[in-house]
Amino acid sequence: MEQGAVDAEVARLKRGLIELRRDIHRHPEMPGQEERTAGVVARELRAAGLSVTTGVGGHGVVGVLRGARPGRTVAYRADMDAVPPKDIVGGGSAPAHVCGHDIHTAVAVGVAKVLVRLRRHLSGTVVFLFQPAEETLSGARALMDAGVLERTCVEEIHALHCGPFPVGQFAVTPGYGMPGLDEAEVTLPGPDAPDAARRLAAEISALATVMPPRTSADVERIVADAQTPNGPLARFVAVRARAQEAKVSVSYRCWPQERYTEVREHIRRLVAPYTGAGVSFPAEPFPAMVCPEGDARVLSHRLRRILGRDAVAVLHAAFPPFSGEDFALYLDRVPGTFTFLGVRAPSAPITASYPHYPDFSPDERAIGFGVRTMAGWIAERTHSPQLTEHSLNPTSVRCFGWRGLPRSVSRRP
Repeated sequence: MEQGAVDAEVARLKRGLIELRRDIHRHPEMPGQEERTAGVVARELRAAGLSVTTGVGGHGVVGVLRGARPGRTVAYRADMDAVPPKDIVGGGSAPAHVCGHDIHTAVAVGVAKVLVRLRRHLSGTVVFLFQPAEETLSGARALMDAGVLERTCVEEIHALHCGPFPVGQFAVTPGYGMPGLDEAEVTLPGPDAPDAARRLAAEISALATVMPPRTSADVERIVADAQTPNGPLARFVAVRARAQEAKVSVSYRCWPQERYTEVREHIRRLVAPYTGAGVSFPAEPFPAMVCPEGDARVLSHRLRRILGRDAVAVLHAAFPPFSGEDFALYLDRVPGTFTFLGVRAPSAPITASYPHYPDFSPDERAIGFGVRTMAGWIAERTHSPQLTEHSLNPTSVRCFGWRGLPRSVSRRP
């Protein structure tokens, strides 16, 4: 598929996609409550001519586009939920699209519309996954539990995420990605338990090697550190420990993910001197998202060819260290890429492009860049050989063939 043809279609669609983003932005919905957003997405996909199934894993929407030529099946994922008030930096009064999921959704709809218009040149099948509940790290699991990967025979999967890079620039993460999440809860006995809980929370907090940024300068430093080979974020522990009466609640992220075992041991040793205290952990930490190195480099080469060498940054650390991403679950099953889409407007403060900050205000021109690059990339992947990673992965999905989703999944118009 010629990139020039893709670019021409993007130029025709760009204004409408910006309006779509603004509509979604005005109606933010909490994780698991994305009913209106899902309805808007389903309407757009049906109008474009895709086969659409709604109510997948909650409010998930699956759109299927078959090309005019034989080829492979490739998925593209976008998340739809807004950030809950408690997860907005400094707190918020209502859910808000300060993580860029409205941008992600508009880009994915745009990719679908471009590929429909160029279907005569498209090989294979493209499966669009519009996912609920990413902010609670539960939406990907819900879609997978509904059998969406197997039933659509997905062979690889791709996604973009807004990032604090200049608009028009992308950041790839070969061998890195985003950290997982582990938690612990400590219960302390006795009348002095509240004081002991406060002391223990401080001791556990001291395990952190990196702290949440407090100023714009701190955010700038983190972004720079993430692009530094063997820099301060190549290995880290980020900890949040809160004392509440006789309990200490702990959540932490680390890199590499093998360090979770080490951090759990540190926490157990800190708890041990507190007589009668008990500590519990989940059976398994939520996994880190590790982007296959070879796959990211294939995409990086393509982006540089289309946009120029300076249009691609390379991250050498899991970034940002204070957020997770349930796209990790897809990459545990099939190969793919996860790439940061630059949304920082010229002269804008970095917090205006850093997810979860209350002044997050992405440059909407990023939508066009995202659509033109991803439409061409997805079209290339449907007729290209399998990506380098996971080709012999025994956990790759078994394909049962597309016969629609289970009867229990609704197909609301």
